[in-house]
Amino acid sequence: MRTASIALLVSAIAFCAASVAATFSVPDSELPPPLVLIAYGDMRFTDSSETNASNPIARQALIAKIAAERPAAVFINGDLPWHGVAPDYEVYREETGQWRERHLRIYPALGNHEFAACSEPACLDRWWREFPELRGLRWYSVALGSKVLAVALDSDASLLAGSEQRLWLQGELAAQSPKVRLVLIVLHHPPVADLQTDKLANHNPRPNEQALAAYLEGIAPQGHARFVVIAGHIHNYERFEQGGVQYLVSGGGGAAPYAVDRTPADLYQDTDFPNYHYVRLEMRANDLSAEMIRYQQGAAAGQWQTRDRFELSLPP
Repeated sequence: MRTASIALLVSAIAFCAASVAATFSVPDSELPPPLVLIAYGDMRFTDSSETNASNPIARQALIAKIAAERPAAVFINGDLPWHGVAPDYEVYREETGQWRERHLRIYPALGNHEFAACSEPACLDRWWREFPELRGLRWYSVALGSKVLAVALDSDASLLAGSEQRLWLQGELAAQSPKVRLVLIVLHHPPVADLQTDKLANHNPRPNEQALAAYLEGIAPQGHARFVVIAGHIHNYERFEQGGVQYLVSGGGGAAPYAVDRTPADLYQDTDFPNYHYVRLEMRANDLSAEMIRYQQGAAAGQWQTRDRFELSLPP
């Protein structure tokens, strides 16, 4: 009798783990085909008179172009405000009004500039006031239909093995439906990037995010979904494939651009600079196409350019 009770308990625990739902979900019926997702970050919304920390012309051009795309969702990988103060969020609301007019779904991740000029509780409160559906959450997941699981992580908190956030992530990925074919992870600090020895060496990948990469590369080969990780923090564009995981750096949302020395591992070797841009993902029946859409300020023609393009086959 005791053995049977234990077996029933184990079965119940396994059932509950398998039925864990994403924090938010959007039904397939509300997602028009093909599924288009936008990801980018490092806008540093602030008063438009500030033109050194952020470029308001590029920032606003990107907002309008994304609005015209009418994507199913927009993922912001951090540093949405410049200082994390109330006026920054007021500028965000003013400049992104067309996003709300089109009822775009916006999913932000926390960056370091969300905490730049205020105490952590005050900064978080302002972020949650702007995104009230996230109140109490620093990381969360979104099921976009039955085939896409998106995860927004907080790289200001620990991602090391055994941490609260890491255990939560492991539970989310272990419980994903077998129908999921794409796992999109957005966060601010990059797990993989061009290692700098001179420029911006303080923006090189940190142990916190490298631990995340090691974990993902350990599970990706056995999974039934493609893993794509999009980070920011470096105000440029980079692309890597490592351990079966695709890593992008998309920090071209308007913040002061950073020049980088590209390593051979970087699959994007173009010398164009600056790279104000966003990443456009389009999911079709059996593959995912991705494009880096670059804004060239002041160009008389060809203001918008597709500067990188790649495709990933999706597991059957």
